Amino acid sequence: MYREREPYVTWFLLALTVGVFILETISGGSQSTSTLVNFGAKFTPMIQDGQWWRLIAPIFLHIGIFHILMNGFTLYIMGRSLEPLMGHWRFFVLYMLSGIVGNLASFAFGGYYTISAGASTSLFGTFAAFLAFALMYRDNPGFQELGKSFLTLIVLNLIISLVGSSFDVWGHIGGIVGGFFLGFVLGLPKGDRPKLIIRIISVIIIIVVSYFMYARGMNIG
Repeated sequence: MYREREPYVTWFLLALTVGVFILETISGGSQSTSTLVNFGAKFTPMIQDGQWWRLIAPIFLHIGIFHILMNGFTLYIMGRSLEPLMGHWRFFVLYMLSGIVGNLASFAFGGYYTISAGASTSLFGTFAAFLAFALMYRDNPGFQELGKSFLTLIVLNLIISLVGSSFDVWGHIGGIVGGFFLGFVLGLPKGDRPKLIIRIISVIIIIVVSYFMYARGMNIG
């Protein structure tokens, strides 16, 4: 199977995330509400005022040292596993768009005055991509086992998100939806690709769901 040797995108994303966290820390603290808002955390009233970039910036913001350690370690593990399989640009697109779809879900269904940040939206998208690969490459026992493992991981994490009040469960669900359908769209290089109609339908689903969530978010409150 095709593999790229070095996960350059993963290292870039990690470096950017750590760099932003350092800036947060020296600018007032990563758990400071004003610092998070100034750095671009998801805050629905400001997105409604036209600050659309708050659907992107939260991917690189974290609240507290435990938050960034947990997500940074997960990114390191997932990136070193998935980027060599997908290739650099596919992994980057998966990571970023999953995060944006997750933030759109948080924007549409999360608390109106809730501040949200973190790479979890993107990371859940990488988990869900393995579910798509398990469905696409059914003759590959490795992907079948990975699919089962990540399905279990997703379910457990969603349960934890529902129980814990500090988790943005809608952001996680949105990341899962985005990553799953992006898995069909992107596939793996030099591998059997889904039928064109499946890829087209997946793109349409992503666009329609994203538009619906954006429209809903713009009209709440």
